[in-house]
Amino acid sequence: MFSIQSRTFMLSAALLIGSFSLPAFAHDTEYSNKDLNEQLVMSTIWMQASAEYKALSYQAFNLAQMQFDRYLSEHKGNKKIAVVVDADETVIDNSAYQAWLIGKDFGYSSKSWGEWMDAAEAKAMPGATDFLNYVVSKGGEVFYITNRKTSGLEGTRKNLKALGFPNVDDAHLMLRESTSNKKPRRDAVAENYDIALLMGDNLNDFSNDFKGKNLAESDVGVERNKALFGTYFIMLPNPGYGDWEGKIYEGNWGATPAEKDKMRKSKMRVWQPIE
Repeated sequence: MFSIQSRTFMLSAALLIGSFSLPAFAHDTEYSNKDLNEQLVMSTIWMQASAEYKALSYQAFNLAQMQFDRYLSEHKGNKKIAVVVDADETVIDNSAYQAWLIGKDFGYSSKSWGEWMDAAEAKAMPGATDFLNYVVSKGGEVFYITNRKTSGLEGTRKNLKALGFPNVDDAHLMLRESTSNKKPRRDAVAENYDIALLMGDNLNDFSNDFKGKNLAESDVGVERNKALFGTYFIMLPNPGYGDWEGKIYEGNWGATPAEKDKMRKSKMRVWQPIE
């Protein structure tokens, strides 16, 4: 028979062992989508409230107009001139959808995104409407190559028209049909138009040269094409989401919230002070 002292010792040891193993176990089982969504707070409020975000958007469209004017003055071809833009976080701001996810115990879904598209409540990016109308006023045309699915066509059309964007018709509004690869749609535009510049918030809005499987491969693609940024490729800031996030997960979008949290933090460069 165990003595009182023996039983007390064993109970203390069990509690001590549990204290070491519990945190990791608890993180995996208790860390929820709601917890993960809290990481959206800073990027979302920066997009919605900071003057710096607005300034960067104006900067991108001011630069786009400068490059468009240069292209127009030097153009020698017989084709019409086109500007190709992405939609989400390039010419329209969907940060309200991101804000809605905060506090919810679920993430992005096709269902809720479809409802957001149908609501047609996205705002125009600062400078976007003025620039795209300027392009049309100079004889150019605007093509919207977006990976919104065709199920969101009517909501997207309604939203863009309400914001005063030009060329919002079936010929110029090119949603995703069978593939998220935008190259076939860019190539279709290039058959009849000379493309002055491309605008997007995601590297895949510009070239398949960026379709790497991980962050390192994307970085190599940027270095290889660095002369095109600011001249032919005009990038808009989007800290909230994108293909870069999937590369953090190495394509494993089905990872648990705890696993995603761990993978995100593993990519951070962390300062270690000298003790």
